[in-house]
Amino acid sequence: MTNEINLTNRNKFYKLGIAILFLIMVMLYTLIYHHDMPFLAFVAMVGGYMALNIGANDVANNVGPAVGSKALTLTGAIIIAVIFEASGALIAGGDVVSTINKGIIDPKLIADSDVFIRIMLAALLGGAFWLNIATAVGAPVSTTHSIVGGIIGAGITSSSFNIVNWAMMGKIAASWVISPVLGGLVAALFLYIIQDRIFHQEDTLESAKKMLPFLISIMSFAFITYLALKGLKKIVKLDITTALFIGAISGMVTYLVVKPLILKASQQLSNEKTDINQLFTIPLIFAAALLCFAHGANDVANAIGPVSAIYDTMQSGEMAQKATIPIWIMVIGALGIAFGLAIYGPKLIKTVGSEITDLDQTRAWSIAMSSAVVVIVASTLGLPVSSTHIAIGGVFGVGYLRYYLYYKYKDEIEGVKAHHISSINKKLTKWNNKLAGLEDENERTQLLNRIATKELKLKRVKTSDEINFSKKEIKKLSKINRKQYIRGKVIVKIITAWLVTVPMSALIGGILYYGISLVW
Repeated sequence: MTNEINLTNRNKFYKLGIAILFLIMVMLYTLIYHHDMPFLAFVAMVGGYMALNIGANDVANNVGPAVGSKALTLTGAIIIAVIFEASGALIAGGDVVSTINKGIIDPKLIADSDVFIRIMLAALLGGAFWLNIATAVGAPVSTTHSIVGGIIGAGITSSSFNIVNWAMMGKIAASWVISPVLGGLVAALFLYIIQDRIFHQEDTLESAKKMLPFLISIMSFAFITYLALKGLKKIVKLDITTALFIGAISGMVTYLVVKPLILKASQQLSNEKTDINQLFTIPLIFAAALLCFAHGANDVANAIGPVSAIYDTMQSGEMAQKATIPIWIMVIGALGIAFGLAIYGPKLIKTVGSEITDLDQTRAWSIAMSSAVVVIVASTLGLPVSSTHIAIGGVFGVGYLRYYLYYKYKDEIEGVKAHHISSINKKLTKWNNKLAGLEDENERTQLLNRIATKELKLKRVKTSDEINFSKKEIKKLSKINRKQYIRGKVIVKIITAWLVTVPMSALIGGILYYGISLVW
């Protein structure tokens, strides 16, 4: 026990050492190439700290389900996420960023450029502190909401409550409900279709061969459209109609390509659920990679946006509502997200992947689909959504659907078969036929009961292939209760963290602004 504690403490020390070394390198690099701006070195280090926290917390939503379903190992998920998060940030992160995130405060009420710099620094540090706290307690939260809260708190402290665009704040608050609800509904819908059209069919493999090309073509449509709208929006601006058209073409091509591949792959598979799940593994890995690319392209701005704003203001002496992002600042953001994910990401990846509900490949794929589809629907309807809340809502939706289906069918033979012992009738029928020659009915029944107890873990059957559950057996099945499908304590923790993210980061940002004002 002592050795395990010492090993854990050493691992924590090594992780902290790597994080501190990264921040020191950021500071030294900035000092060498911008020696005339020593204050910028501190700002860049804070930006690196924010990027570390984004990697540690937010990226888990993209790869957690794939890890929980065992489609990817933790190491494999981290490698893929690091590559695609960094690629998204560097390739599609854009060269210009809005300095006042989402127009949440009125720049006209900011007194001068010094006040603006203090607001940006306090917001960045406040958002980073809150993300650090959330990661420590194992709660995945929105990095965008964290930085928005920091800006609100610092802005109010610098001026008054009038500086906040409360109408915009109302839309952001609405996303706390809209995002997880839509994410949960869409993920549950996809999983229900898979359960109904594949796993609840008599020949599951044959059903999978028919349905899977169609499902993957929908996935291709959704993700290409999603990338066009979100992942590549800083490289090329596309309207929703054009994005949907490109996605539709991609979906049709994908259907033609994957159908023969699935037919070939299915030749080596059986009707078992684990075999059918294997067909979803590669699509799920692609989905995780594309989500990471889009996330890196979008959320890197939460780390490097305020840094770019401060740098631009220090150079020009004037506050600008848009700032150019130098490549060296973009690299800090990309590397920070990558290091944060590699060092501290596993904790939140495990939370998302396995602590909320148990996931397999089909459930994880449904969650990934919800992340893309909800963003497309929200973009079309102009609804405010959070990608973090969508993904976690998808996990909730899958868990509650599993709970609903179990309790809907818990007293029915077909329901139990579908969720626990899908091959029971076939096995009993097989043995019943083999024992048909026995003239002694009691002996025949005893043998069947012994077979059922040994192979199927049931205690009582009739001499036919119909199963008769006793009250004791039904009660035993009922003990597989809601905890198996949704862990309530984890849900309460996550929802609480969502609700307090903006207020807490605002409070921290306001306190930091006041402290910075005292020394500068």
